[in-house]
Amino acid sequence: MSTTALFIGDSITDAGRRTDPSGHLGAGYVRHIAAITAGNSIEIVNRGIGGDRICDLRRRWDEDCLQLAPDVVTILVGVNDTWRRYTENDPTTADSYRHDYIDIVKRTQDAGISQIIILEPFVIPINAEQRTWKSDDLDAKRAVAREIADEHGLLFIPLQTILADAITDDDPHTVVEDGVHPSAVGHETIAHAWLQHARALLSV
Repeated sequence: MSTTALFIGDSITDAGRRTDPSGHLGAGYVRHIAAITAGNSIEIVNRGIGGDRICDLRRRWDEDCLQLAPDVVTILVGVNDTWRRYTENDPTTADSYRHDYIDIVKRTQDAGISQIIILEPFVIPINAEQRTWKSDDLDAKRAVAREIADEHGLLFIPLQTILADAITDDDPHTVVEDGVHPSAVGHETIAHAWLQHARALLSV
């Protein structure tokens, strides 16, 4: 019996999957996971869309998640909720982020999908401006994501720490291209972290 693992979020998950003719998996961590789990009766589905915030996921949740009836759902969202505050003066409060996140979690659980994995949103700062993004905005959303996982019995993967620990030569560019989008090493790091934490759910 096959297990369907669905990944949903923003451009970090998308990674070009919408123009990818080879399985629509993109070139990021989702493709790495698919390659590593090949031959294990696991169907990998990517529903990332670049630029998405938590409100965007909430709007498309039925179509891009629930109607596909996955066995495992992995969510990575939050950095655009921070980014838009600084680039477009369009902030998402931590309370609004929590409200929308809890909504999609509850709808997923109500649909009988209990295996939900929250990937922590992250910024690996490459300059002083991004350190402000993290301290003044994203850190609150990171805390919300962890709290929701704890409150609802979900698997939480702390990507901020995992990626920071993967930096080599004190150069954040080894794991991120611009502070937000992972490098090839960053995507591999996320994939291996996901597999390490989620392996028990997949029996691989």
